Amino acid sequence: MKFQIQREDLLLPLQKIIGAVEKRQTMPALSNILVKAGPESLSLTATDLEIELVTTLNMVADEAGDITLPARKLLDICKALPDESSIKIQVDKDKAVVTSGRSRFSLATLPADDFPALESINAVAEFHLPQKILKELIDKTSFAMALQDVRYYLNGLLIEVNNGLLRAIATDGHRLAYCEKQADCEVAEMKQVIVPRKGIQELVRLLEDSDEPLTMIIGSNHFRVEVGDIRFTSKLIDGRFPDYNRVIPDDGTNIITADRENLRQALVRASILSNEKYRGIRLMADKDIMRLQTHNPDQEEADVEVEINYKGEPLEIGFNVNYMLDVLNVMDDNMVQATLRDSNSSCLITYPDHPDSKYVIMPMRL
Repeated sequence: MKFQIQREDLLLPLQKIIGAVEKRQTMPALSNILVKAGPESLSLTATDLEIELVTTLNMVADEAGDITLPARKLLDICKALPDESSIKIQVDKDKAVVTSGRSRFSLATLPADDFPALESINAVAEFHLPQKILKELIDKTSFAMALQDVRYYLNGLLIEVNNGLLRAIATDGHRLAYCEKQADCEVAEMKQVIVPRKGIQELVRLLEDSDEPLTMIIGSNHFRVEVGDIRFTSKLIDGRFPDYNRVIPDDGTNIITADRENLRQALVRASILSNEKYRGIRLMADKDIMRLQTHNPDQEEADVEVEINYKGEPLEIGFNVNYMLDVLNVMDDNMVQATLRDSNSSCLITYPDHPDSKYVIMPMRL
């Protein structure tokens, strides 16, 4: 195998797929990328057996072939070379020689046959939609995914397709994030898949806030997105996601409306003196004023007031302040609405005018 390529043409694709390279090196080949040079294209593949990223470049190789190269070393070499420099890569037996200007690097290789490939995706649904729709769904919900929970089905994002609606839902048992968007995704019957946390984190890095289209493919055991010259594939979490409709409350009568940014800043100020471990904050609403109180083991206290729109009975409730801030940080309207039944019930946070995003936070005892 032998080819020549500009530094930037190799560096950018490497940066897009490097997140899929296995860091713990359970298999030697997983720390490498698969390089396939053909008569008209060059493809680079990285995988950790859970996700796979493939990028394809249009170019003519001097000699076709395939090999695996150490991913992070190749990336570091590209980063260290001068801008707009030319790179030559030639494979000879078990070594790959990378030359550019007066620099020469000899890298160890592994055979392409050693590189694992994901099994067939077995597509059951496929549709096209703008990148920004999927990106917004992920941005507004993924923060609520669980982290290494024994309930493994919570360690990912539920993606649901039903009747022209695309939904994303995440929960860690203490909070839930829900967002839905209209999309051209008609299916014969509702489809639900749980994409693992790492897959979601890598996928959102590839998406842009644009109308450029992507292709989404749902398989029996895999989830695939093709965007531009990148193909992302993730295994699915095999489990049953909780019935999120049962978690979203619909019987709240106490409605608080507030300026999102004013409320966010007040929460930030009050959180400075909250308990660093439990992050509890007490909210007391009464006649258009909300008081936010925190304290910590050092007997320090914070008391912050913020104007709200509230006409109900006096209400006092405790929450994890980080959970509140996480929600307000992903919301983008000027006004937010919080609906509660009483001091012991969960809080539903929505936009006042369009409830396509819903957030549920369980209360804390303080």
